[in-house]
Amino acid sequence: MSFAGQDPVRVALDAAVRAPSPHNSQPWRFEVDGDRVGVFLDPDRILKVADPDGREARLACGAAILNVRLALRAAGRVPVVHLLPRRDVPDHLATVWARGRVTPTPDDVAMARAIAYRRSNRRAFTAREVPVWVRQALVRAATEEGAHLAVVGRAGQLDELGVLLREAERSQREDLAFQDELRQWTASDGARDDGVPASVAGSGPEWPFDRKPLVAVLSSYTDTRLAQLRAGQAMQRVLLRATTAGVSVSFLSQPVEVPALRPAVARLVSAPGNPQVVLRFGYGFAGPATRRRPAEVVTRYTVRG
Repeated sequence: MSFAGQDPVRVALDAAVRAPSPHNSQPWRFEVDGDRVGVFLDPDRILKVADPDGREARLACGAAILNVRLALRAAGRVPVVHLLPRRDVPDHLATVWARGRVTPTPDDVAMARAIAYRRSNRRAFTAREVPVWVRQALVRAATEEGAHLAVVGRAGQLDELGVLLREAERSQREDLAFQDELRQWTASDGARDDGVPASVAGSGPEWPFDRKPLVAVLSSYTDTRLAQLRAGQAMQRVLLRATTAGVSVSFLSQPVEVPALRPAVARLVSAPGNPQVVLRFGYGFAGPATRRRPAEVVTRYTVRG
């Protein structure tokens, strides 16, 4: 992804659509007016069974907002963000302006470039442990965006989380509506620009308990729409920081997708607030990127008269 000499807004939009989303549903759309980018939730792309209140969709849009911020800064512009700018338009999640000039730091550029290389690794991880300095960097990344990343590291915690994961998987496996929705978002013919390819959609994250996986829970201090947008930005900053360190990440979404289990996840890590995402970090061989709808397909430009 190139930044120098490019239209900053176009670069930001190309970065935005690379954000992760549940089942690769891409629940966003954008409106551009000059140097202003409006980020909107697309209610038609909320997973009605897995995500009935749109929490995960807002996390995904938060990730897209962070991508816009990082891309603008790498392109030499100052991003100014207003979250939930209009109470009368609840789907209008953010407005981002490309303001004055700034000289990007090497880390600004590295984080923005990582957007194009970040992958959700649905394959097996190796036995190599994630070093302490990477763990610390991931925790700082979450803190930078106002969230809390708690490593599941105390004795017995992984086993307890494994029990919750299996319980959530059983609940979703036995939910016929959930399974039907999952099939709807499984891309079987390779022609779709959304959904998860069938070759990886059915393979859950391998969790070999004889190894030492690094698992962490990202939590927000409240569970409002605003908190979810901020948590989505924190999630993406953590994912990109892992990418810059050469670390793979997989989502263990099930325990937080089942509402009855979310309190148990929070108690497990003794984290303040509300668990939003469970992530596993490690080393492995990520597959190809899932397809994305082009920025021009999800963007409307305001024509000034």
